[in-house]
Amino acid sequence: MNQHATIATGVTKEVVGIYQPGSTHMVGDGFPVRNLFPSNDLDQKVSPFLMLDYAGPQYFSPTDHPRGVGEHPHRGFETVTIVYEGIVAHRDSAGNAGVIGPGDVQWMTAASGVVHEELHEKEFARKGGTLHAIQLWVNLPRASKMSAPGYQTILNADIPVIDLGDGGKLRVIAGSFQGRKGPARTFTPIQLYDVQLKVGAPLSQTFSDGHNTSIFVLQGSISVNGSYSAGEAELIVCKRHGSQVTIEAQADSRLLVMSGEPIEEPIARYGPFVMNTQAELAQAVQDYQAGKMGHLS
Repeated sequence: MNQHATIATGVTKEVVGIYQPGSTHMVGDGFPVRNLFPSNDLDQKVSPFLMLDYAGPQYFSPTDHPRGVGEHPHRGFETVTIVYEGIVAHRDSAGNAGVIGPGDVQWMTAASGVVHEELHEKEFARKGGTLHAIQLWVNLPRASKMSAPGYQTILNADIPVIDLGDGGKLRVIAGSFQGRKGPARTFTPIQLYDVQLKVGAPLSQTFSDGHNTSIFVLQGSISVNGSYSAGEAELIVCKRHGSQVTIEAQADSRLLVMSGEPIEEPIARYGPFVMNTQAELAQAVQDYQAGKMGHLS
């Protein structure tokens, strides 16, 4: 911790704003999402996070043809999929494959480029059921954008659970909480928590001064720092300055808490590619079309 962060300990991270989904759309034919960013133009306020799609909860009828998103490329960032209900299968051109169900997390590092598909798992699709998930995109710093692709299947059993008392609990996906470290390997400092709070229960947490911190409400309603309130599918974004955030559940609630060191570099986007310049985006398209990111057999 640097000197500035030490001095700031105890200073409240004030709330910048509360945001509702900026768009609602289908991703492929299997992921009905409400997008919180980038549709709300929050790039600098939530960096290193690039995107938050909230999928479902939605029931899908039985089918012998699994729904989802077929083969598509990525370069320059990581995709993080957190499943609350349902089962999702992944396969990519780097030879990685995995199935994640309730409580599991998939952390795919696209980096220099990968082609993958995300589908409802076959047996889940055959029986039908409710899908409920979040997908985040996490930016990579310029120095790591062209590194080798990677893949982490993070199972529910491998994620530390902290008892918050009064029936609440916190799962540490990335970063640490009360000395317990999450299993996700990250390129820049990130804290990612899956939190459940019972009505009336408070949670006070210290984050690094200078890091971007935000809280997404999946279910229920909360107040932050004693004044700002947010409900289902709303995002509370805090200022970088300060370190203390206090959350209180106004109803039984489930939250995703995200905090991380901002990546102070230009962002250039084009569909599934996120680089630093337009020239790098053009190269990404050319490389994909030339088959340099591979294909699924």
